[in-house]
Amino acid sequence: MRNGEKRRGPLFLMEVRERTEEESNAAKTGDNPRVGFTVTKKNGNAVIRNRIRRRLKEAIRCHAGRDMAPSTDYVIVAREQALNAPFSQLTEELSRRITAKGERRSGRKRRTERPEPGPVNGK
Repeated sequence: MRNGEKRRGPLFLMEVRERTEEESNAAKTGDNPRVGFTVTKKNGNAVIRNRIRRRLKEAIRCHAGRDMAPSTDYVIVAREQALNAPFSQLTEELSRRITAKGERRSGRKRRTERPEPGPVNGK
């Protein structure tokens, strides 16, 4: 998500981006929000990763989904702590991150300034 926002939390990172009208029509989802889940291998084996994903999906389905904005894409990148966190904490964090404003991301990386060229070989 190049032009979205990052919303960091202790249990996951959430990236949020509003879809244009064109994208919504092309996706055939209308104004419904879309959610993607990412659980990397560093969180554990497939059984653990799937359990984390299932917990996040259920938290969205039961509680946090009602706070989602229409025509918006959400990508949730889980952290290892999401496995053992109480379910109530997981839903609270999701609701908080869904409604919060995060850091804007531009479509390209920022360039770091280079020092001005000086004399070669100290001369």
